[in-house]
Amino acid sequence: MSEIQLSSIFAVVAVISSLALLGYFSWKTLMTSNIFQKGVTLYQQENYKSAEAAFRQVIAINSTNDVVHLLLGDTLMQQGKVEEATQQFQDVINRAPKKVDAYLRLANALMRLERKESAIATLQQARDLLQAQRQVQKLEEVNRILEKLKK
Repeated sequence: MSEIQLSSIFAVVAVISSLALLGYFSWKTLMTSNIFQKGVTLYQQENYKSAEAAFRQVIAINSTNDVVHLLLGDTLMQQGKVEEATQQFQDVINRAPKKVDAYLRLANALMRLERKESAIATLQQARDLLQAQRQVQKLEEVNRILEKLKK
């Protein structure tokens, strides 16, 4: 075989492989999106046990999606599984330490667990992030909550 034929064969194989990978990832994204939407719908319908299962399925496919971890935490909170929810919120903070929503949700969970000092410390971290991000409205709300808790 000539050099031109070999390079053509390699080029065709490379293109086919790339298309196969693109197809796989597109399919995986579509499946994840459908399961995620199902979980959101179930949550809105207050079917928390099924929503939890859907969100866990999404996490099994893509474990780094912080939004899904937050929604799973919310779902667990609705079921009274506060310790498990706390872990979800903490995982998000560990992966994305500037995600204020995770701190706010964690503080709420800590209050439900009657860990007031930890909740205050978590809210103070949220306050500092809100200040750095110039989110004035949320910052004022967090400051009001902190004042009430410290009394």
